[in-house]
Formats: sequence, structure tokens, C-alpha cells
Amino acid sequence: MVDWNKVIVLGHRGYSSKYPENTLLAFKKAMEAGADGVELDVWLTRDGEVVVIHDETVDRTSNGSGKVKEMTLEELRELDFGEGEKIPTLEDVFEALPEEAIVNVEIKDIDVVEKLPEIIRANNPERVIVSSFSIEALERYRKLDPETKIGILIDREETLAKLPEILPRLKPWSINPPIDAMAILGVEKTVGALQMIRSVGLKVILWPVNEELYYQNDNLVRLGGLFNGVIVNDVERMINYLKSLGLR
Repeated sequence: MVDWNKVIVLGHRGYSSKYPENTLLAFKKAMEAGADGVELDVWLTRDGEVVVIHDETVDRTSNGSGKVKEMTLEELRELDFGEGEKIPTLEDVFEALPEEAIVNVEIKDIDVVEKLPEIIRANNPERVIVSSFSIEALERYRKLDPETKIGILIDREETLAKLPEILPRLKPWSINPPIDAMAILGVEKTVGALQMIRSVGLKVILWPVNEELYYQNDNLVRLGGLFNGVIVNDVERMINYLKSLGLR
């Protein structure tokens, strides 16, 4: 069973600071290092398979080139995504991870939405969070699946301002802002935003553009008990840090 009451640590694209991102190796290593689960990204292939990759193309993360949506799963499997790793399907990830591992599925490709509910329902949906920066993608997903946890990814203040109208439609579990807000908005404004989010019963999962901001200026200490989880590239460093703060 997942313990949702502690500060959860999710490996960002797996243990991506040490292993090839969004691969089964990175996901397994994140769990071995003590993560509660992983965060990953999904796209749809030309032949309708849900694959785990962050970018629109394979150029940055593999020895090939081309758009994911223009390639079949078989063509994608021929590529090396680092250390001999092949691109996994979402089903591959669920199969490879322990039953209690949290899986945060970030929708990068809106066309993947129709395929997701069936896969998630077959793989213990209680441990899944579906997230996206795209409100449209999340609204489409919610219509197909009224139960699974949804996390609204925030990367601009305008989205925060729209939350009152969005929340009734999406019924999210969490709001996922960047730790970088501390540097951009300042401590006081960030704390105020998180207090507002928490006051309406929502969880807060932090993610990084610059992961160092987790550790600078006592940022996590200054946020007090206003966050429920962190998404990180370096799993071991964060777990040790949270232990030092008495949060693990």
C-alpha cells in the first residue's frame, strides 16, 4: 500500500541524474535508491502504442532521429536510449515496478489520452497520478476516468489565477508547482500560493527546473509543511536531505 501521508519522493524520469532518463533501468534504480515512485512522460506512436519518452522526437535521448508519433513501436525499439536501454511502453513500466510504486504519468501528447484509462485501470489505479501542463488534456482525461488522481502542473502564474474555474471540472488531487517559484516570485508570494492550494484540500507536489533550488536558502524549510511530495533527478540526495530535515 502507498503511504500518501509522508513526503513522497518521485524519481524525475526515473533516477535520471545517474541513468538514461525514462528507461526501465532509471525507474528500477530510483526504486532501489528509496524513491516512493517515478514520474514519466507519455506519447503515442504511429501504430497507437503508449510509449515513455519526454521529447516530441527521439533525437536528444537516443542514437536515432525523428518524431515519436511518426514511428512505430517496432521502429522505436531498434534505437538505443542509453546503456543499451530500449524505449518502454507504459505497460512495461507498470510490469517492471513493484505494485506499491507510485507512477506519475505526465501527458505530453494529447492524442495519448484515450489510451490511458484502460492501461491505468489494469495496473492498480490507486497508486497513479495523471498530470499535465495542458488543461485540455486533463479535462479530456477526467471525462474518461472520474477516479484516478490528477495533478495540475503549473509553469505560469496565469494558470494559478484560473484555478477557481478549473478545479470544479477537473477535481484534481494535487497542484504541482515548480520549486523555482521561490526564486521567481519570492518566498512570501510562493508560501501564500501554497497556503491557498492547501486551504482547499489539495496536495502540493514540487518539481524542478533547477534542482539546486531545493537545497539553497533553506527553501524546503521555509515552505514548512506546505508540500506533500518532491520530484527529483537525484533520488538519493533528496532522501538524505529530507531525513536531515526530519521529513523522512
